[in-house]
Amino acid sequence: MFPLDPEKIYFSMDELTLDTEEGPQTLRMGVWITIDPVRIHKMIVKEKVLQVDPIEVLNPLVSKLRRADPEYYKRFMGLQLNIDYPGYSAGIKAKIPFEIDPVGFYKWWRKGKHEDKVYLSMGNQIILFQKVSMMDPKLILKKDLDLIR
Repeated sequence: MFPLDPEKIYFSMDELTLDTEEGPQTLRMGVWITIDPVRIHKMIVKEKVLQVDPIEVLNPLVSKLRRADPEYYKRFMGLQLNIDYPGYSAGIKAKIPFEIDPVGFYKWWRKGKHEDKVYLSMGNQIILFQKVSMMDPKLILKKDLDLIR
C-alpha cells in the first residue's frame, strides 16, 4: 500500500494507492495519469492534496486531459486555451483577443457561434459584456445586457 502523502512531490515512477470501484489499487503515477487523468488533475488543482513534478507529471497529464475529457479540459484552460482567431496565422491564447480586442472577441465568440471553442467563466462573461456594452452598445445582445444590469 502506498497511501497518498500530501507532503511528497510525486514523479511518474512513484507508486500511489487510490480507491477504485474494484477496491484499493496501487499504480505508478505515470499509469494513473493515463487511466484516470481527470481524477488526478482534480486532486492536484481543486483538492490540492496531490503534489506532482510539473515537467514529468503535470505536462503529460494536461496533454492527456485534452483527449480524455475535452469538455473538462476546455473549462480548466478557459482563456489560456489556444484558438484559431481571425487575423492571427497560428493558434493564439484566447486571453489575448479577449483583453486587447473585446468587441472583436465578442463578435467571434458570441455572434460567430464559437462559444463551444472557449469556456468563459461567469466572471469573464461579465467583464466581456461590460466592456462591449461601453465600447459598442449596439452590438451586445439583449440577453448579455440583461446579465450585467
